[in-house]
Amino acid sequence: MLNRQGRPSSAGEAGTTTHPTFTGNKALAQIEPLLFEIGRYDTTGVDFDEPEDFKPRLGGLERKEPIGLPGLSEPETMRHYVRLSQQNYGIDTGLFPLGSCTMKHNARLNERMARLPGFSDVHPLQPVSTVQGALELMNELGRYLITLTNMTAVALSPKAGAHGELCGMMAIKAAIEAKGEGKTRNVVLVPDSAHGTNPATAALIGFKVKPVPARDDGFVHVEDVKERLGPDVAAIMLTNPNTCGLFEPQVAEIAKAIHDAGAYFYCDGANFNAIVGKAKPGDLGVDAMHINLHKTFSTPHGGGGPGSGPVVLSARLAPFAPVPFVRAGKDGFELVEQESNAAEKPFGRMTAFHGQMGMYVRALSYMLSHGADGMKQASEDAVLNANCIRAGLSDLLSLPFGDKPCMHEVLFDDAWLKDTGVTTLDVAKAMIDEGYHPMTMYFPLVVHGAMLIEPTESESKSSLDLFIATLRDLAMAAKKGDTDRFTGAPYHAPRRRLDETRAARNPVLKWTPPSPVAERADIGEVLSLPARLTTLKSAELALTRRDEKLSKRKV
Repeated sequence: MLNRQGRPSSAGEAGTTTHPTFTGNKALAQIEPLLFEIGRYDTTGVDFDEPEDFKPRLGGLERKEPIGLPGLSEPETMRHYVRLSQQNYGIDTGLFPLGSCTMKHNARLNERMARLPGFSDVHPLQPVSTVQGALELMNELGRYLITLTNMTAVALSPKAGAHGELCGMMAIKAAIEAKGEGKTRNVVLVPDSAHGTNPATAALIGFKVKPVPARDDGFVHVEDVKERLGPDVAAIMLTNPNTCGLFEPQVAEIAKAIHDAGAYFYCDGANFNAIVGKAKPGDLGVDAMHINLHKTFSTPHGGGGPGSGPVVLSARLAPFAPVPFVRAGKDGFELVEQESNAAEKPFGRMTAFHGQMGMYVRALSYMLSHGADGMKQASEDAVLNANCIRAGLSDLLSLPFGDKPCMHEVLFDDAWLKDTGVTTLDVAKAMIDEGYHPMTMYFPLVVHGAMLIEPTESESKSSLDLFIATLRDLAMAAKKGDTDRFTGAPYHAPRRRLDETRAARNPVLKWTPPSPVAERADIGEVLSLPARLTTLKSAELALTRRDEKLSKRKV
């Protein structure tokens, strides 16, 4: 058997049936069972002394049956999680092409700074006098964000992008109510190409959402905005660069039309990485914009955190910034915690404490190490890399808005897959076999079968060349009719393709032991070693519980 490089397939190559192993492992490609399948129910990894006599205080609610959790030794536990981590794909593994997510390299310098004493161990309830360094760092970070965006104020406390959206829109709502227009201005304009959190955020705080249609060129047109403006419009939520990877050419005209109508301009800042040092949102007429520190300023993210979404505000909205915020006083820095202590008109508090200190440190470290010219170059390189991918694939993949320069990400659709029997999902699964995390799929929704690729500035020319060559090979295979390469993929991943629809509709949230060993005469031939061990253990547990029940009956 030959692999795709023309060389004989290795004996341990995943997806092959030659040279099976007793364990199911293939050298360093190890199958890792669940903790329930590894551990034993009759032991723990920790020795406990027998407790002294005591009077129960649970009022008859004490557990009557064994707890049913597996016990593991410390090495077993450590190996389990290390092996699981080896099955993950991250930015330190390879190119991470998720569009609209900006999975860039995270410099270890930033990580080291975040672990410095006084930052890593700071507590939100410490006396202000003991955290002056942390407050000064927050103040400096805020100053940088205000300078980069040419805005007036910043709220650091939002935890991530959607939380930042909520903060910006709540500031807009507070400003509208302060003008006595709270009951009349209740509509927010949201382009069809916006992130899904935009309309959700507006609706969450009581606004009605009115969509702005997407045109064939991928842009939001000022004429479409003007048609929907009126005394009932509170704001527009626009992403720029937009989610199609394009810079909105009429953004200044749109901002003017919005302001002339007495409304506010909220900008989704998820794609700020494309324009840092090149364009300032404040100069474009933006009134509020969240900034994903975990995207633009290099912090590991994904899997639920960590995140940080500071919001910069124009002079029109600055008085309504939420508490807490840092303020320089005659005796040092203070953290304004109460609305009554603020000279401004904060709309309230969004979170219990100041935010995520580790995110602040990493972001400021990134800014200081790059400098103004370095951050500008990062934006230029991000745009250059995306256009490199566009140029390298435009003859094989289809561009929904034409072959024109993009910003930090390039958007393809599935028109090139017509009549091939291959879908966007199939291409994504085949990319896993090639050692890549798939790109963002089926987003934005305005493009059918969307494939959104963002290489960021982190990737070298050779890295991009290999990625482009890989996608070209996949594209040519699909066009030649090699559907088996796609529809069954991934073949070489630790797990094969899942039925995602069934998993979402009928999730299995509880582990159930397999049938007892006595019922499986073919266990040695059919089950892998982890499954064999599990079956043996489940049978052993069943016998133990049977004996306990018999013993109770005798008593």
